[in-house]
Amino acid sequence: MSDSRVEILLTGLCCALFCWLQPHDIHAVEKLDTTKTYRIGEVTVTEQYRKAEIRTTAPFQTLSAKQLSKLNALQVSDAIRHFSGVSLRDYGGIGGLKTVSVRSLGATHTAVSYDGITLTDCQTGQIDIGRFSLDNVEMIALNNGQSDQIFQPARMFASAALLQIRTVTPRFEDKKTWQGKVGLKSGSFGLFNPAFRLQHKINRMFSADLSGEWLAAHGQYPYLLDYSYLGSGLTSKEIRKNTDVSNLRLETTLYANLTERESAYLKAYLYTSERGLPGATILYNTDNFSSQRMEDRTFFVQGHYEKDLSDLFSMQLNAKYHHGYMHYSDTTYLNELGRMESFFRQNEYYGSVAMLYHASRNLSFSFAADGFVNQMLARFETPELSDAFAKPVRNSLLSVLAAKFVTDELLATASLLSTMVNDKVQVGEAPDSHRRLSPYLSVAYKPFADQDIRVRFFYKNIFRLPSFNDLYYARTGNVGLQPETTDQLNAGLTYALSLADWMPLFSVTVDAYRNYVKDKIVALPTKNIFIWSMVNLGKVQVDGLDLTVETNLSVNDKIAVLLGGTYTYQRALDVTMPGSNTYGHQIPYTPRVSGSGRLGVETPWVNVSYSLLWSGARYAGYQNYTENRLPGYADHGISASRDVKLKRCVLSLQVEALNLLDENYAVVKWFPMPGRSYRTIVSLSF
Repeated sequence: MSDSRVEILLTGLCCALFCWLQPHDIHAVEKLDTTKTYRIGEVTVTEQYRKAEIRTTAPFQTLSAKQLSKLNALQVSDAIRHFSGVSLRDYGGIGGLKTVSVRSLGATHTAVSYDGITLTDCQTGQIDIGRFSLDNVEMIALNNGQSDQIFQPARMFASAALLQIRTVTPRFEDKKTWQGKVGLKSGSFGLFNPAFRLQHKINRMFSADLSGEWLAAHGQYPYLLDYSYLGSGLTSKEIRKNTDVSNLRLETTLYANLTERESAYLKAYLYTSERGLPGATILYNTDNFSSQRMEDRTFFVQGHYEKDLSDLFSMQLNAKYHHGYMHYSDTTYLNELGRMESFFRQNEYYGSVAMLYHASRNLSFSFAADGFVNQMLARFETPELSDAFAKPVRNSLLSVLAAKFVTDELLATASLLSTMVNDKVQVGEAPDSHRRLSPYLSVAYKPFADQDIRVRFFYKNIFRLPSFNDLYYARTGNVGLQPETTDQLNAGLTYALSLADWMPLFSVTVDAYRNYVKDKIVALPTKNIFIWSMVNLGKVQVDGLDLTVETNLSVNDKIAVLLGGTYTYQRALDVTMPGSNTYGHQIPYTPRVSGSGRLGVETPWVNVSYSLLWSGARYAGYQNYTENRLPGYADHGISASRDVKLKRCVLSLQVEALNLLDENYAVVKWFPMPGRSYRTIVSLSF
C-alpha cells in the first residue's frame, strides 16, 4: 500500500475513533496520568519525593527555577550543559552562537518549545539557544525520544529530542493584584544586563505578565593562542575581538482561566540583537577573521486554548505567527566588491488542533493535526545572487495518533506520526515531495511493589528534512542532500528511595542507547560561524550510556546539602563505507566521555553552590588524526547568594566566579572560550 493511501486510512481511522467511541460510566479522569481526581482543600507541598524523571518511559530531565539559580548560568545554553547526553556547540563569548546536540544527533534533531509551542528557524533548522536568558524561566526540561504526555501538538512528536522552556506563570497570594521583580547582572568583559518582570491580576479570570531585559557586553576577553601544532612550541597572548553584543527582549502574555475546565493564553515576543561574530583564531592573523557582523530580529505571536469538553474528551488549539529577519555583513570578504552582505526574511503561519479521549480509567487516546507554511526571501550584495535565490515555500502537514496505558506497575505509550512536506521554489528546481510514517513505542515497568525501581524501553523512527540553508543557500547550499532518517533504541533503569528525614531523596537513572542515522547531514563552520560546509556523512551509528545521580541531604533543621552529577559515554562513528579514510572514526565535536556535577549547601545565612562541567577529547574533522584532536577540559564555577526579607519585598544578592581555574580551552577548534570571570546579581522581588 502506498504512503499516501496509508495516510488517508490513518486520518479516517482517527476521525472514526473520535466520532463513534461510546462514553464509559466513569468519573472525572486526570488528563496526564488517567487517574481519578477529587476536589480537596488547599495543600502545601514542601518537598517532592518521587520525581517525574523516575517514572517516565523515556529519559526525561528537568531543572527548576530553584536549581537553575545554583548553576552559575546566565543563559539557557549554560544550564542545559548539565543534562546528560547533551553536547553544546559554543563558539565563545556571550554573543557567540550556541546550539545543542542530544546523543550526537545534531542540533536540527532537537526541537525547542517555548510555553508549549515549538520555536522555528526554517533557514538553518536549528535554534540558537544562547539568546534565551534564565531571568523569566520557571523550568527547563529535556525529553529523549518524546514525552509521555500524549495530549500535545503533533510537532512535539516530530523530533528525536525535545527541549522545553517554560516561563514564569503569575501566581498571586495574600490578595495581591500586583507583583514583580527588577534585577541587574553585571560582570567581566563589560556585561550589563538589567531585567524586569511585572505581573497584574486583572480580575478572577484574567492576569497579565510583562517582562523584558537588555544585555550588553564588549566581550573582549584574553586567551592564549597556541602554535605548538606548527612544531614551534610558541604561544601568544591575544584579546578576543569583534565580540560585542547588544540584545533586547520584550515579552507580554495575557492569561485566562475562564472556568475550571477552560484556559487560554496569548503571548507576544520580540527579540532584537546586534553583535559581532568572532572569527577563527588561526595562524598569526587574528584580525582579518573578526570583521563579520550580524543583526537579527525575531517576532512571534502565539496562542493556546484548552478545554475539557466533558469528563471523557478534551481539546486544545494552538496558533502562531513567526517573523524572522537577519542581516549578515563581512567587510573583508575577497570578492570584486570587497564585501559580503546578505539579508534574510522568513515567515511561518502555524495552526494545530489536538483531541484527548479517556477510553477507560487506564487507557487514553489522542489525535493531533498541525499545518504550517514556511517561506523565505533573501537579498545579497549583487543583483545576480539575489535573482538566483530559490525563494522557497514549504507546506507541511503533520498528524499523529497516540495511545497511553497506565497502571500502578506499567506505563506504556505508542504513537504513529504522518508527515507530508512539499517545497515550492520560484527559481530553479524544487526537491521531491516527502511522505513518511514514523512509529514510536515506549514502556516502563515497576517489578517490585515495595521498591521504586523501574525498567524502561523506547523505540522511535523519525526523519528530518534539510533546512532552507542546506538546500538553497547560494554559497553552501547542496540541493543533492538527502533527508536524515534516524532509528533510536533505549533501554534503561531508574531507582529512587528515601531514607528517613536525613535523606528525603536519592535517585539514579541509567540508560543505554543506540542511534542509527542514515544520510546524516553535518554542518561545520569554516572560517567563521556564518559560513558552513554541508555534507551527507551517509551512515552514523551512535552507542552510548547516560548516568544521572541526585540526592538531597538534611544535616539538621537549618542546613541542607544538594548533590547531583551526570556521566555520558558516546561512541558516534561514521559507518558509511568500509575501507574509507573516515570509516570507524568518531564524528566531529563529539567527546567519548563527558559529564557534570553540582553541589549546593543551603544555610540560614548564605547559600553556596559549586558546579563542574567536563569533557574528554574531541576531533574537529572527520578523520581522527592528531592534528584534528581537541584536548579535554574542565570548567569549575562557584557562587554565594543570600536573600534578605524586607518589609514588603525580598532583596537577593549573588556573586559568581566562572571558570575558576582559568583554563584555556575551546569547545570548537579555533574558537576559544573565556577564562576566569566574575558576575554579580542583584534583584528585588515585590
